[in-house]
Amino acid sequence: MSPRPKVGLELTEILEAAAELADQFGVQEVTLANLAKKLGIRPPSLYNHFDGLGGLRKELAIYGIERLYEVLAQAAIGVAGDEAVIMLSKAYVNFARKHPGIYEATLMAPDMEDEDVQIAGSKIVELTLRVLQAYKFEGDTVLHAVRGIRSILHGFSSLEKSGGFKMALDLDESFQMIIKAFINGIRNQ
Repeated sequence: MSPRPKVGLELTEILEAAAELADQFGVQEVTLANLAKKLGIRPPSLYNHFDGLGGLRKELAIYGIERLYEVLAQAAIGVAGDEAVIMLSKAYVNFARKHPGIYEATLMAPDMEDEDVQIAGSKIVELTLRVLQAYKFEGDTVLHAVRGIRSILHGFSSLEKSGGFKMALDLDESFQMIIKAFINGIRNQ
């Protein structure tokens, strides 16, 4: 028996379903067939919204980047300096923990140079630049600091997700120590 088509399916609803699949089963399981099954529609119906699997992956990456940005922006409200860096960092890692598939999707757009992907990602960079303004960097040093914090946050999140931290040590304590070391390092620039 064929799934009954849903009339008026919106892109947001489709992306939310794709995000659920990604978080539950991994981003590689987000296929047109699996997504159509989850939505109760036939796969060709998805071509009204995406140009194949590549289009779906692009839109899911943008969706994920935008969700990450929302979480980071919320964490940065009303705080500045060290506290802002700490709150932003915790929000990033917690997002990756709570949404492992969506987080992975943010890194898997078919073309990371795509203008739409770049626009979505630039909002996170701009937010991080604003958070780091408290440290009064000169020239390109602030961009190096943005790269540094992104490397720390992505590296920690990726290692945690892949089971790279096997020792019986509290991960949050390790994370706090790393972020404090980053803050101390950027203060000395």
